[in-house]
Order: sequence, then structure tokens, then C-alpha cells
Amino acid sequence: MASVKPDGFRGVFRDDDSARAVYAEGAGIARVLPAAVAVPADADDVAALVRWAASSGTALIARGSGSGMAGGAVGPGVIVDLSRLDSIGMIDTGRRRVMVGPGAVRGAVNERARAQQLRFPVDPSSGAFCTIGGMAATNAAGAHTLRYGATRAWVTALDCIFSDGSRALIQRGAPLPDVPAVDRFLASAHSAILASPARLRSHPGVRKDSSGYALADYARSGELLELLIGSEGTLALFVGIELSLTSLPGATSSLVAEFPTLEQAVDGAARARVGGASACELLDRTFIDVARTGPALVAIDGSSEAVLLIEIEAGDANAAAGAATLMEQAMIACGATRVSVALNSEDEARLWALRHAASPILNRLSPSLKSMQFIEDAAMPPEKLPQYVRGVREILARHEVKGVIFGHAGDSHVHVNPLIDVRRIDWRNTVRSILDEVTSLAAQLGGTIAGEHGDGRLRTPLLERVWDARSVALFAQVKHAFDPQNIFNPGVKVPNGAGQPIGDVKYDPTLPQLPLDAREALDRIERDRAWSSYRLSMIGDS
Repeated sequence: MASVKPDGFRGVFRDDDSARAVYAEGAGIARVLPAAVAVPADADDVAALVRWAASSGTALIARGSGSGMAGGAVGPGVIVDLSRLDSIGMIDTGRRRVMVGPGAVRGAVNERARAQQLRFPVDPSSGAFCTIGGMAATNAAGAHTLRYGATRAWVTALDCIFSDGSRALIQRGAPLPDVPAVDRFLASAHSAILASPARLRSHPGVRKDSSGYALADYARSGELLELLIGSEGTLALFVGIELSLTSLPGATSSLVAEFPTLEQAVDGAARARVGGASACELLDRTFIDVARTGPALVAIDGSSEAVLLIEIEAGDANAAAGAATLMEQAMIACGATRVSVALNSEDEARLWALRHAASPILNRLSPSLKSMQFIEDAAMPPEKLPQYVRGVREILARHEVKGVIFGHAGDSHVHVNPLIDVRRIDWRNTVRSILDEVTSLAAQLGGTIAGEHGDGRLRTPLLERVWDARSVALFAQVKHAFDPQNIFNPGVKVPNGAGQPIGDVKYDPTLPQLPLDAREALDRIERDRAWSSYRLSMIGDS
């Protein structure tokens, strides 16, 4: 079918089968064929597209690299590929600020900052290919969130296109602009948030949370940025993001500490946090068992129940070495049976390679076993982390499913990769049951089901199980104030009817085949982790 551009839109607009198919999948488990794909030429083009969507009632789903895990960048409307808006402005070294386009890749931004002895310290594992727009949309985090916090803390301004096509810059500490969306919010949801108990965190003790809208942060600071960051393209489309930067560390050191019990590892993580660690990662026994089948990176005792990977930043090498000695002593005091210390970049890289050892091994397993990340982002109050990890193990074992558990121990934040055998007739029921049981476990322990990846289409239908009713009602009120026509990513953050967490799963062998050029492109992207590749350049012209 021939593509017809919306009036006033100058970018690429395609609705042929191959173009739709190559945007039907992202890094998560979902497959949703969009109605069309739009690639704006610039910010004014985004505004024109939004005005057309508002007049026609068309849903728009913002997308960067498509590396999000929760299905927030796929949907049945028009995909808005913002990856071409990838400008990186001049680094303001005095103010330590930089303005970037939503499509700027985090790795490229950090490389530009490092040339000025600065960095953007938020470092998700997808940092080499995820976009800054996607990070702002999900309030992305990473290993160094332990010391530096998530994306929200480092965004100082957002250049926004609102649901009527109006454009405004929302700056931290500056008066709010006079645009209809902001006026509606101030006239309705603003006072409701301040009057609600939701201004108190609904997940007490949880250190990372990218679920829902950040009502508590907004109530505390009064900064509209708090709500917009982490809103997953449901309140506005970002066409520019101003970031704050910090200095590079003078030196680092790293440790691997092995523990015979989860409780001792969690105790060690708490000691690492108060001891000034910049990162502290947990590798559960399930992860260790898989990693030990690959190339020998670090010798890990097979009886270890958990391993902590710890990084320390310091002003110089001597200070980093001294801090590593103190940290080693602290880990032994917490029950570590063995601690390995690395004091130079080569040895540190070898230790941290262990953190990424499992994924290549999982990819080489039986083609029928698919690593499906659908319970992959829960964060707990620290004292509840052992219960959560053991509970997940028990749930997987009960369903005869193997899984790999790892995560950010310093923030009590856990990722899980269940291995699902798609040859089993009941595999979809197994996935649904595991998700249901793990969600109940997280709610029972007072945790969040989205620590850093957002709710997306996967977790939005589950929000009423982990948030109080007043918060869920306020989420809907915030959404309606900014987007009364529900054109921005409907079904994300606020449920859209009786949506189910698990729709079409891209690994389902019974799904219809996608066009060959799109299928080959998607397979290449996943195999090579080439998420920042421009999708339309990988398929033929319509």
C-alpha cells in the first residue's frame, strides 16, 4: 500500500508491510504490528505529526533504539522513530551541561563528554546503544545508580511537544510555560497530588522505581520535570534533553566477593553502599552456574550462593587501592569466603566481564529455549531481597523453568532471565503464571515491579497490584490532564481497557511470519546488539 504523509509532515512516513514489521519488535518479548512508521526530520516535524494525530485521533508511540524491555516502544498506532534527532550540542564545561536530541545515543554523549574530562554517569547495560530520549522516558538507571542516582537526577530541561502540537521548554527551577497541557495539569492534577498520601512513597525503602508517574518526587520538589521524566512517552514527546554532567574519577578499583548465603551477600551490599562503593552488582547462584560453563574469567567456588561485584572510585590510584583494602575487610567481616581485588584497568575489566558472561552462553543454548525477560525489573526494600530471590527461584522450580538471576545489589534491584521452552504446549500459560506469581511476591514484600525499565505494555495492567488505589487514580488524572485524547502511547502507564500483560510474544513459533527482509533485520539487530541501527536502512524501499 502506498504511504501517504500526514499534512505538513516532511519526514519519512511508511505503512508498507516491511516497514511496519521492522518496528513490530524491540528488545523485550512483545510483538505488536504498528499501523505505520513516521521518522520526523526535526522538532517542528514532530509538532506537525502531533497536530495531525490530534485531529485524526491517531495513536503515536515514541521510540528511540527500541532497546526497552517492557514493550513501551511497540504499539498498534504510528511509531514515531526519534532516533534521527541525534544532535549533541557543545559541552558547556563551566555549567557542566549539554543539550542533546532524543535520538542521541548514550555512548556517543559520554564519549563527547569524556573529551572534556566529564561524563554522564547514568550507565544502563544498554548504554552503548540506548538513546537519551529513551533513558529520560523510562528514568533509566544502571550499576552506578548506587552512587549517582537514575536519569531523573541528571536532566535539567526537556524540550517538549504536547498533545496539541504546542512546544515548550520545561526547565528545572524556572517558571512553567503557558501552554494548554501545563495549564490543565495545574488546574486539576497538581492540587490532587499535593493533597494525596501518594506524595509519600508507596514502596517504602525501595531505592529505585520507574513504575507509575513520579508523584512523590513532584510533591516533594514541585518540579514538573519529575513527572515528565519516566512517563514513557505518555504525557509529551521529548525533542531535546539538557543533561547535567560530572567529573571523571581519578582512579577506580574493583572487587569480587563470594558469599555462602544470600543474607550475607545482602549484608555485604549494604556495607558496600555505606562504604562509598560506586557500583555493587549481585550474581545469584543461578547466574554463577551458567557463567561457569563458559570461558574461565574469574574462578568462583561452586558452593558460593551469591557473588558481589564492587567498584570504588577515588581521586588517585593510591586512594583507590586503600579503599579496596578497607572494602575487602568489610566483605570478610560480612562472611565472604573469598575476595579478589583488581587495581588496574586490565584486571578490573576481567572481573567485570563476569557480569556479562551469562548472556552469550544463554544465546547458545537449545533454539527452543528462549530467554524471556518478563519478570526482569523488580526492586525490593533491602532487607527483603533474600526473600524475593528465593521466592523467584521457588516459582521457577515449581514450573520446571530454569532462570538466571542477577542485578544491582546495592539498590536491591533484581533482573531475571527465565528460559522458556516454546516446544511445550502450555508454555504461554507457564509465562502468565510465573508473571502472576512473581508480581504477587513483589507486592507482598513491598517492592516495585519496575526499578529502571518502566512499565510498558508488559507491566501497566499489573499496576493496581503494586500501587495503592489512590495513586492509580492519580496516574489516570495526570494522563488525562496532559493528553485528554489519549493519543500518546495509549495503554502504557494507564491501562487502556482490559489489556493483558502478555500479548503476542515474538518467540512464539505459531505467529505469522514477518516479511523476510524485516525478519532478517530484526534477527541481526538482536544477534549483534545493533539496537541503534536505523531500521528503515536495513530493509528495502517501499
